[in-house]
Amino acid sequence: MTERISDAEHAVMEVLWDDAPLTAQDVAERVAPSRGWSANTVKTLLGRLLAKNVIAADEDGRRYQYRPLVARGDYVEGESRRLIDRLFGGKLTPLVAHLAERDVLTDQDIAEIEALLKEIKQ
Repeated sequence: MTERISDAEHAVMEVLWDDAPLTAQDVAERVAPSRGWSANTVKTLLGRLLAKNVIAADEDGRRYQYRPLVARGDYVEGESRRLIDRLFGGKLTPLVAHLAERDVLTDQDIAEIEALLKEIKQ
């Protein structure tokens, strides 16, 4: 995925990742109440996502069914990589150090990181 998606577009993607295919109305009913968006706003966002080639629209009679073309895991991987590249020179260790130095990591977080590292080493 070369073109990034906005926070608003991401909210639409979350709905589609959770339950696709969906019509524009289905998406609006799931995302709009928490955001206060109209159905037209959701349709605009769907149009932007189509233009970015991250979703597809399949004809279903007189309406379209929308589905993601990019998996959630692939999106998260790309965004994580961009963050690490941009802010930490592509290295994970400075990110973890930054979080630890600012007391952002809880004891539970540290235990989970230690368990993950132990698992990776085996």
